[in-house]
Amino acid sequence: MEEKEYKGVLVFAEQKRGDIHKVAYELLGKGKTLCDKLNCSLMSVVLGQPDINVNELVYRGADKVYHIEDEMIFSVPDEVVYAENLVKLIKDIKPEICLFGATTFGRSLAPRVAAILETGLTADCTDLSIDDDMRLIQIRPAFSENILAHIKSDNYPQMATVRYKEFDEAHRDETKTGEIIKVKAIKSGNCLVEVLEEISNENINIADADVVVSAGVGIKNTEDLKMIQELALLLGGEVGASRALVETGIISKAHQVGYSGSRVKPKIYIACGISGAPQHVAGMKESGIIIAINNDPSAPIFKVADYSIVGDMYKIIPELIEAIKNKKN
Repeated sequence: MEEKEYKGVLVFAEQKRGDIHKVAYELLGKGKTLCDKLNCSLMSVVLGQPDINVNELVYRGADKVYHIEDEMIFSVPDEVVYAENLVKLIKDIKPEICLFGATTFGRSLAPRVAAILETGLTADCTDLSIDDDMRLIQIRPAFSENILAHIKSDNYPQMATVRYKEFDEAHRDETKTGEIIKVKAIKSGNCLVEVLEEISNENINIADADVVVSAGVGIKNTEDLKMIQELALLLGGEVGASRALVETGIISKAHQVGYSGSRVKPKIYIACGISGAPQHVAGMKESGIIIAINNDPSAPIFKVADYSIVGDMYKIIPELIEAIKNKKN
């Protein structure tokens, strides 16, 4: 198909049990910027039950929202079923740009959609822009964050996944109006996923925490992790961790901060015994205030820290905990 057939920016709004993932609001904010440059409309698509609050996508900037409805077939995260429905819609409305959140599900779904459409996909973008040719420039880190690759697709639609917390959420305006279009779902015969039981040992979301206290391989065992947990609790925050600590089995991957974990932007980030590998720094460098505790004065983490404490965290953290308790009393 020729380029002129494609118009508009489409944002995939991921949902779980009717709750829309906040990355969709971030993508709508960035999508509006792209639309202003392209002089086109901002669209969103959500797949799920009829009672999803799709008006929220309008309030966040969407001019049109396509709601592909079905109570049952979208109740499980089946990429094949989602892809079939998305591909049909994309072929019908022909957006020039399609944006997905780089969540666990988005990273699995977007490549399937791109493959069926025979178009390109850039994963884990950190920025997006429009060049002089009105093409999408997809920017992502490469070579352990040492360079930023600028990628341009030849085919349409131009597709990208963007990591959570890269952009600010779109401003919410309840006075904004938009068109909500109901779409009948395709009841695929290729369902591959059946959820027998959902098991969760933890209920954490470090990406949304205002305070994150992270531990690295300076923590020797699970018992020692308790002082990190206590400090996080006192500050009303969550416990994070480096990839190296996760790989020891001391803490679960749900706590991992970094390029292969969660990206966080808390008001306060405290790195305890973390050396500061590029992959970790990529996930926390935009925090409001960064405090680093490490006994190695040459640790790379100090290069991004606002406050640096050189010393033994096994002495410093208990003293910090005691000082906070005394202050509260």
